[in-house]
Amino acid sequence: MSVVSDRLPAFPWDRLEPYKATAAAHPDGIVDLSVGTPVDPVPEAVQKALTGAADSPGYPTVWGTPELRDAIVGWAGRRLGARGVTHHHVLPVVGSKELVAWLPTQLGLGPGDRVAFPRLAYPTYEVGARLARAGHVAYDDPTELDPAGLKLLWLNSPSNPTGRVLSKEELTRTVAWAREHGVLVLSDECYLELGWDADPVSVLHPDVNGGSHDGIVSVHSLSKRSNLAGYRAAFLAGDPAVLGPLLQVRKHGGMMTPAPSQAAAAAALGDDEHVRVQRERYAARRAALRRALT
Repeated sequence: MSVVSDRLPAFPWDRLEPYKATAAAHPDGIVDLSVGTPVDPVPEAVQKALTGAADSPGYPTVWGTPELRDAIVGWAGRRLGARGVTHHHVLPVVGSKELVAWLPTQLGLGPGDRVAFPRLAYPTYEVGARLARAGHVAYDDPTELDPAGLKLLWLNSPSNPTGRVLSKEELTRTVAWAREHGVLVLSDECYLELGWDADPVSVLHPDVNGGSHDGIVSVHSLSKRSNLAGYRAAFLAGDPAVLGPLLQVRKHGGMMTPAPSQAAAAAALGDDEHVRVQRERYAARRAALRRALT
């Protein structure tokens, strides 16, 4: 019997453990920059929303509460400039990592199909392809890829780990190329509210997609903007022709965000002030690190 784990690389954070032990043994201790887990407090209003929904004995829905979908729709219009987004254009997920890892499988990809992602990128893009037994290819310029067999194109802006922000012109050109070749675009925009030297733009902006959501889906997370990594709260927004069937698959798989986390996510998406405060925290640390490295 084939063991699925045999198809996967060593887990990245496990590979770092020996180096962390060596660093911790240094007389000056260790500043752990390896995983990037949030350390700042969860906003008080979000904590209250979580505890207010603590008495949730029933099963949550995969599609999320109407309140959460309302919050996602409102945020997409307010922060992304997206137009025409309805409940059918959004889908909560149980944190963005599980979505990235299982999306190729849930889309029905397999041998003979290919998944593309940036050359320097979040390792789970490749893991998702491997889990589905699909091929994978890294790119420098996605529009130079061979489209034969290419079914899923990952974009990532701002990039993890480089921080690079794709310009509106780059995004527009890539979306047009993908549509021409029938390739689904998944844009990982989990750091979109944390751009520094350039203002990140979503693929859902009409200047990028021409006012159509066809063939594009954006991925968003509340882990860093709201310090909700422990809540596993993320969502998709985009083409309902993609999200509708995906919702049905995820229903069968029981991929439900817990009800308290849904309430917390709705509260977080409705409040822009805590995001401004968190940006200031990160900006101060960024400035200190840049001074130390230059």
